[in-house]
Amino acid sequence: MAKILIACEFTGLAREAFAKYGHDVTSCDLLPSETKGKHYQGDVMDIINDGWDFMIGHPPCTFISYAATRYWNQKGRAMKRLEALDFFLKLWEAPIKHICIENPLGVADAVIKKHDQIIHPYYFGDEYLKRTCLWLKNLPKLEYTMQDNLFSEKTATNYPEPMYVDKNGKKRHFTEGSHGGHERSRSFPSIVEAMAKQWTPILKAY
Repeated sequence: MAKILIACEFTGLAREAFAKYGHDVTSCDLLPSETKGKHYQGDVMDIINDGWDFMIGHPPCTFISYAATRYWNQKGRAMKRLEALDFFLKLWEAPIKHICIENPLGVADAVIKKHDQIIHPYYFGDEYLKRTCLWLKNLPKLEYTMQDNLFSEKTATNYPEPMYVDKNGKKRHFTEGSHGGHERSRSFPSIVEAMAKQWTPILKAY
């Protein structure tokens, strides 16, 4: 059983996906957890050195995502961008053997390390489009199958329209209503299930 930290995550989805496979999982965020389970409400740096075997990190992307380039030169954003990159780097260089950082495509690629994989929820069965980059340390890329073949059935659905998950767990088009940072950052069940299922064999040694 691995000791797992889900950093910057308030929904509890990833925490419960890994807990289902028998791991000791704690989520951490400045916000309270939306679901019952082991959760530390506060700064992840308070507990980053507590002997974790594996961490999934979701550092804030507002100031480092390329999606916000039209605001790139607004007053104050340069300093916030540096602070966001510093936080990303602290997660990446944490004293934890297995690490996955999840973020949109952004400046971390050029400053810290190029991402290892790009995935979408529809690769794993959720009928939604959301480009997600993964930075992986001592972890294999997630496997998925776009079409049936001789060895496995496809895991992907048809190409969908861009969506996000709102605070009520409802999947919505990006054109529908508010879609602030917390709304867009919510995990998709198919992705966290794929992570838990595929990476558990690596973590069973703990």
